[in-house]
Amino acid sequence: MTVRQYIENIDKRYKLGITTEHSFRGDLQGLIEALVPSIQATNEPKRQNCGASDYIVTKNDIPVGFIEAKDIGDPDLDGTKKTGNKEQFDRYKASLSNLIFTDYLNFHLYIDGEFVTKIAIAEVTPKGIKPLTD
Repeated sequence: MTVRQYIENIDKRYKLGITTEHSFRGDLQGLIEALVPSIQATNEPKRQNCGASDYIVTKNDIPVGFIEAKDIGDPDLDGTKKTGNKEQFDRYKASLSNLIFTDYLNFHLYIDGEFVTKIAIAEVTPKGIKPLTD
């Protein structure tokens, strides 16, 4: 699967108007494993002390990262709002050393609890989800 195919899949589901954050999990898993064939992205891994991230990314059965996915357009992907994702994100950042928060279109990377970078691959428009070419 390419990034373009991933966005097309997300767009088709999103346009149905009946999706939740869980609706796109298979698409993200497929994209991750297609981009880096040497890893596995396991959706809904076993719970850890800090909680249950949505994915654990492993290489040769060794955990190398974690992903927490929120619904497309989540208003607190930065995890700064007390009424949003702050408590959960702070807990994960304190416990998981290589972590991505995503709404399937935007990806925020934290290493050892510190923000490193973010990238957006698409955006929601009145006509659906459109790729960002930059």
